[in-house]
Amino acid sequence: MVRKKKYTVGSVCSGIEAASVAWKPLGYKFEWLSEIADFPSKVLNHKYPDVKNIGDMVEIPNEIRNGEIVAPDIICGGTPCQAYSYAGWKNGLNDNRGNLTLKFVDIIEANDEIRAKVGLSKTIVFWENVEGVLTDKTNAFGCFISSLAGLPAVMKNNGRWPAAGMLRGPERNVAWRVLDAKYFGLPQQRRRLYVMAGGKDFQPENVLFEEHKNKSLPEFPDYPLTFRKDGHFFEIFRGYTDCLYSSYGTKWNGNAAANNGSLFVVQDDRLRRLSPLECERLMGFPDNYTQITGARRTNRYQATGNSWAVPVIRWLGKRLMNPACILSQNPIPMKSDNDMEYHDFSKGIIQLNSTEWLNCSSKPEKCIFGDMSEVVSADAPKEIYISPVGCYGILRRSRERNLAVNERLEIILDRIAREMSVDDIEKYSLRQQRGKYSLGDKKSEL
Repeated sequence: MVRKKKYTVGSVCSGIEAASVAWKPLGYKFEWLSEIADFPSKVLNHKYPDVKNIGDMVEIPNEIRNGEIVAPDIICGGTPCQAYSYAGWKNGLNDNRGNLTLKFVDIIEANDEIRAKVGLSKTIVFWENVEGVLTDKTNAFGCFISSLAGLPAVMKNNGRWPAAGMLRGPERNVAWRVLDAKYFGLPQQRRRLYVMAGGKDFQPENVLFEEHKNKSLPEFPDYPLTFRKDGHFFEIFRGYTDCLYSSYGTKWNGNAAANNGSLFVVQDDRLRRLSPLECERLMGFPDNYTQITGARRTNRYQATGNSWAVPVIRWLGKRLMNPACILSQNPIPMKSDNDMEYHDFSKGIIQLNSTEWLNCSSKPEKCIFGDMSEVVSADAPKEIYISPVGCYGILRRSRERNLAVNERLEIILDRIAREMSVDDIEKYSLRQQRGKYSLGDKKSEL
C-alpha cells in the first residue's frame, strides 16, 4: 500500500474530537463529524465551525451512498462504550448502544462501496473502546471483528479475547491492542482498546505493534507526592490517577478513586477534586478546551471523561502515516483455515525468530511519563473543595463497606471532618437511611 501524505477523515461518535486535536496538526483533513449530545456538539461548533456535524450516525450510510457527504480515507469512532463496561452492566449487544457498533460496520461498508466505484482503496478503520468489550458476554467484539474481516460466521473465543491480536479475513485485515495512557505522557491509568482495519493491502499490525528492542519496559516512576507550585502547597496520593470517568462531576465520592485518593488533590491543606481544566490536562487537551459560553462544570467533566487520551491517538496517527513494516519482513505463524488467519498476542511480547521480538503490550517501546505537578492548577474554583460533610461521608461509606482507604487520605479526611460536630454534619446531610454507619439513634464515631 502506498502511503498517502494526507488522509481525509470522517469521525463517528465524535464527542469533543480528541482525534482532531491529535491528527489535524499532522495534516489529516476532517471532512465531517457525527455527534448528537448537546454540549459536545456545542464544543464542536465552537472549535470546528468549518467541519459539518452531521448528527445521528444511523443516517450516515445513506448519506454516503447518496453523495451528501464525502467518503473519506479513514473513519474513526468510539461507539458508546457503556454497553461494554461494568458501569453499563455488561449488556453488550442486547443494549441499543452496543448495536451502534454494528451500525459502525454498516458505515464502513457504505464508504467502501462508494470508494470502490471511483477506484479508491478500502476505508482505514480506527476504533477505540474500553477493555470490557473483550470479555463481553454477548461476544460483541467477536461480532465486530468478524464483520470487519468479512468472515462467513462469527468467531468465538470462549468469552475472552486477548488484549492484542490479529485477524485476516477475506475482506479486511484487522489488528487490535490495549494501550495505557499512563505510558504516553499522561499521569492517568487509562487502558483502552484500539482497533485498526483496512483492505487486504493494508497491514494494521505495522501501525499498532512495534519491534521490541528494549530488554525490559519501564514502570511508572516514583514522583514526589508533595510539591509547591505558583506559591501554593500541593499534595497528591499517588503519582498517577485512576481512569477519569464521565460522571466524575457528580459521582466523585463513592468509587475506588475516592478511597485511593488518586482523583483528589490537597491544596494548601484543603482537599478538593480535580478541576475541569486539570481534567483536560489529564486527557492531553489544550487548556480550557471545553470552556465555551454557557459551559457548566458537569458538562465539562462529562465530555472530557468520555473522550480519548490525545497523546495515544497522536502516537497512532504518526505511525499510520509512517508504518513500521515489521511483520511484512518477519512473518509469524498464524492459526488459519480457508476463510481467515488469526493470532492471539496476549503474551504482550512475541518472539518472531531467534533474535527479533514484537511488542504488543500496553506499553510502547519509548515510554513517556507525565507528572501530576504539571496537571494541577492553583486557580481551582472554591466549589470543588470538599466540605467536612463530604469528608465525613467518604469515611462513613468506606467503613460501612469495609473498604481500605489510602492511609494519608484517611488522616486528611478525618481532620477536615472534625471541623464540624457530628450533629452539625447531620443537619447538612441528606436525610436517608445509610446502613449500619447511619447515625440513626446513635452517633457514629469519626
